[in-house]
Amino acid sequence: MTGWRRLTPPHSYRILTTVAAGALLVSGCGILPGDSGDSREPVTVMTWAPDTTEADTVNMAGMSAMATAYARWTDEKGGIDGHELRVLTCNEQDTATGASKCARRAADEDVAAVVGSYSRHGRAFLAPLEAAGIPYIGGYGASADEFTSYLSYPVNGGQPALLAGNGRQLAPSCERVSLVRPDTLVGDTMPGLLDASLSRSKRPASYDISTTEEATSYDAEAAEALDRAGDGCVTAVLGKGTETFFDSFRRLEPEGSEVRVSSVLGSVGQGLIDRTGGPASPFEGALVTGWYPAPGDARWNEMRDVIEKYAFGDDRIDPSDTGVQTTWIAYTVLKAVVEAMDRPDITAGGISVGLNRGAEVDTGGLTPVLRWRFQDMVGTAAYRRIVNGRVTFQVVREGRLTAERKGFVDVTETLVNAPAGG
Repeated sequence: MTGWRRLTPPHSYRILTTVAAGALLVSGCGILPGDSGDSREPVTVMTWAPDTTEADTVNMAGMSAMATAYARWTDEKGGIDGHELRVLTCNEQDTATGASKCARRAADEDVAAVVGSYSRHGRAFLAPLEAAGIPYIGGYGASADEFTSYLSYPVNGGQPALLAGNGRQLAPSCERVSLVRPDTLVGDTMPGLLDASLSRSKRPASYDISTTEEATSYDAEAAEALDRAGDGCVTAVLGKGTETFFDSFRRLEPEGSEVRVSSVLGSVGQGLIDRTGGPASPFEGALVTGWYPAPGDARWNEMRDVIEKYAFGDDRIDPSDTGVQTTWIAYTVLKAVVEAMDRPDITAGGISVGLNRGAEVDTGGLTPVLRWRFQDMVGTAAYRRIVNGRVTFQVVREGRLTAERKGFVDVTETLVNAPAGG
C-alpha cells in the first residue's frame, strides 16, 4: 500500500514473529500439527431437514442430528485436513417456504456446501443455492430437481432408481404385479420405471392403481391389488401411507394367499418394521429395494460407532434410517473433496470445481466409488445428474431387513431407456 512505512525494525519483527508462532502452537490456534505452516480456515456447511410432527409432513430430524454428531467426531480428530468442521442446521419444515428460508440462510452465512439434506421442494431451494454458487451434496433425492441442477451432487439414484430396481427384483418371482402409488406428478412416473424393468424379463406391465398418499384406509385399493395380482406380487410406494395400505391389505388377504408384498426403502424401513411387530409385522417376507447395504451390514459399523460415541443419546438418530445413512455418505463426500483440495481456505466454488474435475469418493463399499464428471452421469433429460444408478435387493426375515442378494444391481440402463416422464 502506498505510504506504508515499517515501524518495527527487521530484527525485532523476526523476534515477535517467532514468539507469536510459538504461542499459536502452544494454544492450538491457527496452526495444526502436521500443517506445512498455512493456517487452515474452518469449513462451514449446512444440513437441513424437516423436524415436524404436523399432519401430512415428513420428519427427517435424524439427518441434521447425524450431521452434528459427524462434526463432533471429525473435530475431535483434528478436523478435515486440518480444517475445523462447522455444521449449521436448519428446520426445513417440509414446506417450500421453509426450504427457501434455509437456502437463503445458507447463502447469507456463506457456507461452503449444503450437505446430506432432505427436502421435497427442489425448486424452492435450488434457485437460491445456484444464485450463491453453493453446491448441494448428497441430498436425499426427494425432489426431481436434485437430478437436474448443475450444482447438485447426488449420492444415490433417488426414487427413480428404486422403482427401476423394484421391477428388477420382482420380475423373477412375480408373474403379475400390482403397483399402488400416489396420484401425483411424481407418482405418474412410477409405472414406466417399474414396467421398463419388468419388460426386460418378459413380464407384462404392472396394474397401475393410483390413490391418495395418506388416506385413513386403503380397503378398496387393497382389494383391487389382490384381485389384479392373483398369486403374483403387490408393491406399494405411498410414503407414510404405505403402512396404512399394508394394514388394509393383510386384513383382506385370503388365508393361504401366495401373494408376495414389496416396497422400496423410504416407504418401508427397519423402524416401520419394528414399530408394526417385527417378525409379526405385515412386512414379514416382503421384498424391499434400497440404495445401500442392509442396516446390519458391517460396512455401517463406523457410522454406528460415531452415533454411539458422539450423538450423546440423541434418539432422533436411527442408524437404520436411509436419511441418516445418506447424511453419513454425503459427509464422506465432503471429507474426500476437502482433503483432495489441500488448501488453507475452502470455498463453495472450490468444492464445485473439485467435484466437477473428478474427485473420487470411496465410501467404504456403501456405494460404488462416486465421481461427478460429465462422463459419469446418466445424462438423460430427467436424470442427468445421477452418477450412482445402483440399488440393493433386501428381504424382511424374522423382522429384520437383510440382503436378498449380495452386491449392487445396476439399473442405469433402465433409467436411460425408461419412457419420457417415467
